[in-house]
Amino acid sequence: MRATASPVEGNRVRLSVEMDEDEVDQAVRQTARRLAGELRVPGFRPGKVPRQVLEARLGGSSVLREQAIRDALPDMYAQAVVDTEVDPIALPDIDIVAGADKGGVAFDAVVEVRPTVAIPGYAGLVVTLPGIEVSDEDVDAQVDRLREQFGELVGVERPARDGDHVTIDLRGKRPGDEDVHVEDYLYEVGSGTDVPGLDDQLRGSVTGDILEFTTDLPTASGAQTESSVKVLVKEVKQKVLPEPTDEWAAEASEFDTLAALRDDLRSQVSRVRLSQARLLLDERAVAALVDLVDDAVPESLVESEVQERVHDLVHRLEDRNMKIEHFLSASGQTEEDLMTGLRAGAERSVKADLALRALADAEDLQISDDELERYLADMAAQAGLDSRQVRARIDRSGRLPAVRSEQRKAKAVTWLLDHVELVDENGNPIDRTALRAGTGAEAEGGDSLPPASPDDEVDSVDKEDADMETAR
Repeated sequence: MRATASPVEGNRVRLSVEMDEDEVDQAVRQTARRLAGELRVPGFRPGKVPRQVLEARLGGSSVLREQAIRDALPDMYAQAVVDTEVDPIALPDIDIVAGADKGGVAFDAVVEVRPTVAIPGYAGLVVTLPGIEVSDEDVDAQVDRLREQFGELVGVERPARDGDHVTIDLRGKRPGDEDVHVEDYLYEVGSGTDVPGLDDQLRGSVTGDILEFTTDLPTASGAQTESSVKVLVKEVKQKVLPEPTDEWAAEASEFDTLAALRDDLRSQVSRVRLSQARLLLDERAVAALVDLVDDAVPESLVESEVQERVHDLVHRLEDRNMKIEHFLSASGQTEEDLMTGLRAGAERSVKADLALRALADAEDLQISDDELERYLADMAAQAGLDSRQVRARIDRSGRLPAVRSEQRKAKAVTWLLDHVELVDENGNPIDRTALRAGTGAEAEGGDSLPPASPDDEVDSVDKEDADMETAR
């Protein structure tokens, strides 16, 4: 078999494939053996039907040949994809151009492929991340949060202000509905919760004040209605925090001194900031690359990604015993809103995929045969399969170029994370060495598309087989 590839209009490629006559004869023999085992012919055991009888039952030798060619086309197409290193994104349109009746067979397979997008200026991308340095003020804030947990409320003889806790009785009258009545309710002034306008009334109030005002309160049906509210201020308390001493540190933590506690808090804040910065680096680096893409992306890729996201959402909802209707109601979305959001995310994800592939091309990032074999072996081991079996299935489905392409894309992510300029919100450089510590070389995030997992790749091979079977 021989195959060549040539571009045609609209991000498509024409594979021109030629099968020699002996290859066609072999395909006819294989189909004859298969049909002989499937057909039930009186007087002959299964698999023992002579070829002449078989051809007569089918309607002639031309019918057998036609079926054999149909049977062989998927494997021939898959081999042509591998030989020409084409990475299809849709099923092909196949047209037999010669040999339908006799001799060798030639067919054309026109298939859509990913376009190459432009990523101008990718080498000068700048990514802004939160600063990872921890100041004394940052540690002071953590100490104060811990002191808050050990604070005591002490009554004061002054007007209430934000942060104070007041004990109140509250009564609200709602037209045509049950009154709201609570007693000895401890409320933090300035918290902005519960009753709209309550904070404004309590600021500046003192013990014994009676406050009356109108505001909107929810009824039993959930509707808002204008209601009259009366509040009795029974006590104003201020939270008094303990002094940050060694004695307090020993009581509030596992450390004997305030200095040791502060060192531990500094370390905790540093770890959190490093983790957040690493995640944001992946996300923002890929997002910056995606922003360079102005080219339109193929609708087939977007639609495929939308369907994948819908499938994933439905699967996750089923795991929670939730129907899509309940999800839409709980999230306050319509079905149109949901699909609009999914499509926007899908389009950006496709752009990320194409941008990373373009970066791999621009930097000539290649996957060696040894690297590919190691990946396939790891994939087979994780899936609990024999590596030769996985390789054969991937070869048969024509997905080997796609697997190699995914690994090139993983290399592109690594290149991107290693080369973008990193600055904090003030424009100061960020130490890349600190961010790199403990991260995977092939980490991806945000809009990027991760390399297929072993199970995903095996599932994809099975799906390709089913799709090609349907297309025969």
